[in-house]
Amino acid sequence: MEVKSLKNEALSLEVALHGAEIKSLKKNSNGYEYMWQADSKYWGRTSPVLFPIVGNYKEKTSIYNGKSYQLSQHGFARDMDFVLESSTENSLTFLLKDSPETLEKYPFHFELRIKYTLNERSLVVNWEVKNTNSETMYFSIGGHPAFNCDLSKSYLKIKDAEVLNCAVLNSKGELSSKVVNIPLENNLLPLDSSLFDDDALIAENNQSREIILGTDAENGKGTDLLKVSFKAPVFGIWSPAGKNAPFVCIEPWYGRADRETFNQHLEEREWGNSLAPAETFEAEYTIEVL
Repeated sequence: MEVKSLKNEALSLEVALHGAEIKSLKKNSNGYEYMWQADSKYWGRTSPVLFPIVGNYKEKTSIYNGKSYQLSQHGFARDMDFVLESSTENSLTFLLKDSPETLEKYPFHFELRIKYTLNERSLVVNWEVKNTNSETMYFSIGGHPAFNCDLSKSYLKIKDAEVLNCAVLNSKGELSSKVVNIPLENNLLPLDSSLFDDDALIAENNQSREIILGTDAENGKGTDLLKVSFKAPVFGIWSPAGKNAPFVCIEPWYGRADRETFNQHLEEREWGNSLAPAETFEAEYTIEVL
């Protein structure tokens, strides 16, 4: 696996060409590793990009211009090799373009760029999606970074949220009609593996744009490890169900899984995005070490 590296005074970063996936983010002063190291016993990924869908199509199938297309959960970009398009002293930019392989699964030409920038104690992740078709393009995109932690001793501080309203997935990975409302005291969500018995917690409608992960919680206090900031309208919180895995994912999403009642038409997906010909979509999120 070929990996590209960046380093500044505070942080060291490693990104694999395969999936343009973050593989490591360490604090230089003590060597602390923030990223989950993809032990397949629990989950064999670290921080995949979710493109051109987030979650699942209903029955893994979408319909566009009368034709059906099949995609596995979270799309294909995470399983493809990117090229390093450019680099600077503090940034790496990776590029993925459509191919005959992708066009069999997804009916659009595209350019996807993922740029990683180290800025003092922060890593900025920027996505750029360009429509290279002569027609409107429909897509979703999201992040899936996994952070090391002992769930039984850790917490999330979810800014601006007094109650976390979460959609729930069914056994097929589609959005069910069930909703779970989780009260938060002082924006605090104590982590526990049972939170994820029904898969990810999916929060829609801009419920928060800043989530802090902390550990060694005791008497309402603990050590804040890192902060994930974003402008995405949807976010997911996830750890594998039933495994008590030593990590949690904080996931900014521009899109989510289809409802179990959805008509499967690609251009009508909730939280989906559209681009006119030659138009570009840009978004980013930031991981700040505290």
